[in-house]
Amino acid sequence: MTETWKSDRIGSARAGTNPTLLAKLPQSFAVMGDTQFLPGYCVLLVDDPSIDRLTDLPKRQRLEFLDSMDTLGQAVEAACRATDAGFRRMNYEILGNTDAYLHAHLFPRYEWERSEHVGRPVWLYDPDEFYGPEAALAPRHDELRRRIVSSLLVDGESV
Repeated sequence: MTETWKSDRIGSARAGTNPTLLAKLPQSFAVMGDTQFLPGYCVLLVDDPSIDRLTDLPKRQRLEFLDSMDTLGQAVEAACRATDAGFRRMNYEILGNTDAYLHAHLFPRYEWERSEHVGRPVWLYDPDEFYGPEAALAPRHDELRRRIVSSLLVDGESV
């Protein structure tokens, strides 16, 4: 399978060809992270690629985007809590340093993380661990994905 969708994540989500798509939420698309070094990692993509930063959205739409981030975070937390007794908390980050469109990273954090990672940003993980082939989104994450989508559907959202 080619991965051309990665060059236009928002466009491919709009077209229904982004294989990481979980759900369409207000002002956004919820997607699984390409990497699952922390199982359950998700990204909330703004649904309009011309939106570069949170403040580009009018106040009402900004609040909808943030509410969608909260909705996705609750779904990820419920799924991770149900599948891993080591689930500890959720980290939410809107950075905007690399991709020129608004997006939020939602990282579950776990008790089983090595001590040098606890209390530190996930971006300090070794890139080989963060992006290595063993961390890639794969069929072994299907149950976690199913639980996240199921939780989102309970909240009345749909793919």
